[in-house]
Amino acid sequence: MIKKILTAIAATALAAASVAQVRPGIEVLANRNFEALKGKRVGLITNPTGVDRNLRSTIDILHEAPEVNLVALFAPEHGVRGDQHAGLKVSDSRDKATGVKVYSLYGANRRPSAAMLSDIDVMVYDIQDNGCRSYTFISTLGLCMDACAKAGKEFLVLDRPNPVGGKVEGLITEDDCKSFVSQFPIPYLYGLTPGELALYLNGEGLLESGKTVNLKVIPMEGWHRSMDYSATGLPWVLPSPHIPTAETSLYYPASGILGELDYMSIGVGYTMPFRLFAAPWITDAAGLSARLNALNLPGVKFRPIHFTPFYSMGQGKPSAGVECYITDREAATLTLIQFYVAQETAEMYPAHKMLEGRAASRLNMFDKVTGSKKIRTLFGKRHRVEDIETLWMGGCDAFKTKSAPYKLYKDHDTNQK
Repeated sequence: MIKKILTAIAATALAAASVAQVRPGIEVLANRNFEALKGKRVGLITNPTGVDRNLRSTIDILHEAPEVNLVALFAPEHGVRGDQHAGLKVSDSRDKATGVKVYSLYGANRRPSAAMLSDIDVMVYDIQDNGCRSYTFISTLGLCMDACAKAGKEFLVLDRPNPVGGKVEGLITEDDCKSFVSQFPIPYLYGLTPGELALYLNGEGLLESGKTVNLKVIPMEGWHRSMDYSATGLPWVLPSPHIPTAETSLYYPASGILGELDYMSIGVGYTMPFRLFAAPWITDAAGLSARLNALNLPGVKFRPIHFTPFYSMGQGKPSAGVECYITDREAATLTLIQFYVAQETAEMYPAHKMLEGRAASRLNMFDKVTGSKKIRTLFGKRHRVEDIETLWMGGCDAFKTKSAPYKLYKDHDTNQK
């Protein structure tokens, strides 16, 4: 009996040890008694993901902290409390819980004006990102850094994990495709945390004005790049309505580019956002699944699926296709999955090729998200991945080398044997 009890205790301890106690930047700041903010008028860019492990909002933490003077909030897409729908403009307002003025950064302004910054000394950024260039929060990050650089204000990033880890995929944004979904010349997956990306943008002179900001990053404690988000011990708060879990962040880059074309359902509006590829015109889900599995893509499996979307492509119509399973995050090339799906569906259903018959506005957004018009031109000729792979992945190694000096965390757990 005693042996069984000791074995059970050991197993429980081992399970607890497998979940790290990662401290995000806000907790590290609090443990340091908010030294970096004392005596300063503070502006805060955040949303509902800016929380500690007890789900206390960074807004409330800073508002209640002695010697921290929170004077303004700055709202990205979805608003500081997450009460604004995706893509809808956010208006200036006042936070009901604290009474602090809220300035919109997702409406008439995408960056704070000089007047908005006049009453602050330091701008704080605390948002959980998904590691993908097309996600607008990092655009807000860089544009606010630039505004603070021009206004002579300090900038402080409270760091958080990159749920995709250190994966670097996709070409560097080209100048003619720069937009709010590809604001900076970085790969589609850039493999850095928000704090590391801020250091990179600042250090490489990539802010729009060419200036540098007085930047400080409060790093996390206990995080390494190969860590799965579930191992951090931190709660996941959805950064936008269709990223309900940290795992969804792995699927967003696997289907999100294709999703811009209204070509087929990727599960947004259904129960598995970004995990599906389906349409009413796909009549042989098992055949499509077999073709994709026969490609032997590293770290990826597919299965047939049949469902009826709630909205989006194929609204209300029974659809068929495949569900994607990422079985090995490190081995998979996430961003090419959607192109392989488009390749195989083009072979099976030549009347439904991904880049044919699409609206001009959809093609324009596709170019902006991919960061280059060349991807559409090359892929559109034959709908073959081999025609774009070298261009798509060609700049990744150079970016890894260039960004290495700005990394704050190890790639792997150095304590493991």
